[in-house]
Amino acid sequence: MSFDLALSGINAANTDLNVTSNNIANVATTGFKQSRAEFADLYAQSQGGVSKIAVGNGVRVADVAQQFSQGNLTSTSNNLDLAINGSGFFVLSSGGALSYTRAGAFQVDGNGNIVNNSGEALQGYPALANGGFNTGGLSNLVLTTAENAPKATTTASLTLNLPASATVPTNPTFDPTDPKSYTNTTSLTTYDSLGAAHTSQLYFIKGAAANAWNAQLYVDGNAVGTPQALTYSNAGALTAPAGGKLTFPAYTPATGAAPMNMTFNFSGTTQFGDAFTVNAVSQDGYTTGRLIGIAIDQTGVVQARFTNGQSTSLGQVALANFANPQGLQQLGNTQWAQTFASGSAVTGVAGNSGFGTMQSGQLEGANVDMTTQLVKMIQAQRDFQANAQVISVTDSITQTIINIHA
Repeated sequence: MSFDLALSGINAANTDLNVTSNNIANVATTGFKQSRAEFADLYAQSQGGVSKIAVGNGVRVADVAQQFSQGNLTSTSNNLDLAINGSGFFVLSSGGALSYTRAGAFQVDGNGNIVNNSGEALQGYPALANGGFNTGGLSNLVLTTAENAPKATTTASLTLNLPASATVPTNPTFDPTDPKSYTNTTSLTTYDSLGAAHTSQLYFIKGAAANAWNAQLYVDGNAVGTPQALTYSNAGALTAPAGGKLTFPAYTPATGAAPMNMTFNFSGTTQFGDAFTVNAVSQDGYTTGRLIGIAIDQTGVVQARFTNGQSTSLGQVALANFANPQGLQQLGNTQWAQTFASGSAVTGVAGNSGFGTMQSGQLEGANVDMTTQLVKMIQAQRDFQANAQVISVTDSITQTIINIHA
């Protein structure tokens, strides 16, 4: 009997040592979750139940339980390295078969899919054309390499001051090449529907009436319509046109692009003092953009950044959670599979209830404390030695009994 009891203890200590060794071996594995050997005592049972004077039948390994505590986050130089700060798992697909992981070292394959080092595709919600994301189902997250389409300028805004002390130009016939025919000028870059840049020049001409001005638009040296009136109050505020907006006639560029219909907002202009100052000029068009980088925010939204200053949402990384994560089946490669014990996966996005936030440019390390594991290794060794000693003592007793009967 003592042999069997001690043997069960040796087996249990050996399992404990194996679990500890596996934890130590994976101390540098990204997203690894340590395990813990849990034990239970054994008692022989009969129809009448356990005897009150039963000694016991030893020990058994009740479970090797995974511990899903948070690992330390380490910064990297790769925006596609992702870490979850809190609850949740990344969802991976391999030919439609889903698995779950905390290891967020991702890269882009030849088809633009975001994948892990085994080629399994990261799952997310695709972006909708009108904004938002299609949360009705998971799909591969794909990074586009296409250029960002240009946008023609339709509106422009100016914040400037026209000098109240200005006088009517000496040359009454406007000529952009003659500074004596206008009072002040400023320019800005505008874009047509093909993304080609054009220089839009605005000339300001002091009128004969008090507080009266005219604005003349030229694009690439070509006049666009005729001068349009601007009127200011005796306090220097713009009073006309209503709302401060002037719409000039369409300009047809030589690039073959669609006619440019531009409205200029002068509501930010004033007429004070004797100095012409331009504080801000802006417009809503932009040229074609090439992809220069990928950014992922704390909610998992993947955005492509382009050389024209624009950004486009490509999708949102999906996360999954389980009622009982310890019930997940380990698959290796720091991945898990859903089981009956874990419950069904509940999918969502980072930052929502039940899910942690996402950190781009960081990786989650193993949640293994090396000092604790080394102490547990010593304990498992002592347990093994003690049970081995029991076998040695029992053997001596058995030998003594044999010698008595000899």
